Amino acid sequence: MVLGVIPARLNSTRFPKKILAPLSGKPMIAHVVERTLMSKKLDKVILAIDSLETKEVLEGFNFDIVMTSENHLSGTDRIAEVTRKEKNADIIINIQGDEPLVDFKVIDNLIDSFKDINVNMSTVISKSLSIHDLIDPNVVKVMIDEKFNAVNFKREVLDIDIGGLYRHIGMYAYRRETLLHFSNLPITKSEELTNLEQMRAIDNGILIKTILTNSLQLSVDTKEDLKKIKEIMRSNSELYN
Repeated sequence: MVLGVIPARLNSTRFPKKILAPLSGKPMIAHVVERTLMSKKLDKVILAIDSLETKEVLEGFNFDIVMTSENHLSGTDRIAEVTRKEKNADIIINIQGDEPLVDFKVIDNLIDSFKDINVNMSTVISKSLSIHDLIDPNVVKVMIDEKFNAVNFKREVLDIDIGGLYRHIGMYAYRRETLLHFSNLPITKSEELTNLEQMRAIDNGILIKTILTNSLQLSVDTKEDLKKIKEIMRSNSELYN
C-alpha cells in the first residue's frame, strides 16, 4: 500500500495555527488534503494532527484523521507514529501541511521513483531559484550528484555554490523500513546546525533520490506567504477552486 501522510502540527513557531488559517473559505490544511486526494497513485491519505482544536475545526470534512503525540520534534516522527499503526504501508509519502497548492502530479512522480528497487528515500527539487531565494534562509537549497542523489542541503550559500543549486521542495517518500530506521537515528550535528532533518539521512549514508519538477510548490511560513497564496488562487481560480 502507498500511504500519504500529512503531518499537521497546530502551533508552528513562526506562524502559530497557520494550518487553520482561512483560505478561500476553508482552513488552509483542508486545501492540502483535498489536493493530495487528487493523487492517482496514493492508496490512502491520513491527516496526522496533534490538537483537539484542529479536529474540531475539521469536523465538517470527510478526512481520515489520526491524533498523534504533541511531543514529536519533527513531521517525520509524526509520520513514523502513523506508519507503525498502518501495517500494510510499504511506501510512505510525507506531504507538507503548509503547501496548499500542492500538485498531485508531483506526488505521483515521487511514488514512481520507487520503480527503481535501489531507491529507499526520495524528495523533490526545482530549478526555480530567484536571487531572493538564494539569500533567503527559509528557502532550502540542495546540491545533487550526477545520479540525482542529494549530497547536501543548505539554507545559506556561498557565491561558488550558486551554479549547482536547486530549490528543495519539502516532500519526501520512504520505503517503510527506511522511514522507521531513519526516525530512530539520533539527531546529528549538521542537522542541529541547519535545522534540517534530512541532513540526518545524509550523515548516516541514506541516499536521497531527487525528482525534478517545474510545478509551483510554495510553503506558508508567514502571514505574508499566505497573502501570496491567496493572490495566486484568485488569479488561477480555474485551478484552485
